[in-house]
Amino acid sequence: MKEKILVVEDEKDIAKMLEYNLAKEGFRIVIVNNGENALAAVKKERPDMIILDLMLPGMDGLEVCKALRKQKETGSIPVIMLTAKSQESDKIIGLELGADDYMTKPFSIRELTSRIKAVLRRAGGKAKLPDEFSIGPLTIDFSAIRVSVRNKPVNLTAKEFALLKTLVEAKGRVLSRGYLLDAVWGLDDALNVQTRTVDVHVRTLRSKLKSAAKYITTVKGFGYRFETDE
Repeated sequence: MKEKILVVEDEKDIAKMLEYNLAKEGFRIVIVNNGENALAAVKKERPDMIILDLMLPGMDGLEVCKALRKQKETGSIPVIMLTAKSQESDKIIGLELGADDYMTKPFSIRELTSRIKAVLRRAGGKAKLPDEFSIGPLTIDFSAIRVSVRNKPVNLTAKEFALLKTLVEAKGRVLSRGYLLDAVWGLDDALNVQTRTVDVHVRTLRSKLKSAAKYITTVKGFGYRFETDE
């Protein structure tokens, strides 16, 4: 059975357009128009993904995303934020709260569909991680988005944290630079940046992790791997 998508959108024309086009792709669609109804629908419908507008009446999209990530039963549901806001700060806040991707209006339904499929594919291939992961001197709190080495906090950017999280989730598998571009930067950004961007972020991440940098290894000619054995 095709995946169920909960669309949280208060603009009726956009909601109808999403419902029509995503249903054509074979997805099962549930529409709600505010944050409170979204949280109720998540419990009732158990969607496989949420398309979440940021600017909602009452409880906004950021509050909804934060509430979802706090609960174990909803914390792993993929979320794509859809909003008229294009400021970098809004995007970073959304991603730091746990959104998997972010699109601004006006948007291409074809691109949104591609992103939905990419996010669902990544979510389906991920191993479920505990809220907190530790190995040697490194501790990562995924729910609070905190990293520490030898109990000292490490200040990572949103992209650096997403890169580290993606590597850890792979549990020892080698991830290509192309895969990391898609997983961390998203489909749209990946078209506009080069694979060396991954190398630069890995280098900076290693520098910040200091003694824990040894867990991120380079596999020449392939990509990067997070070593899960001491």
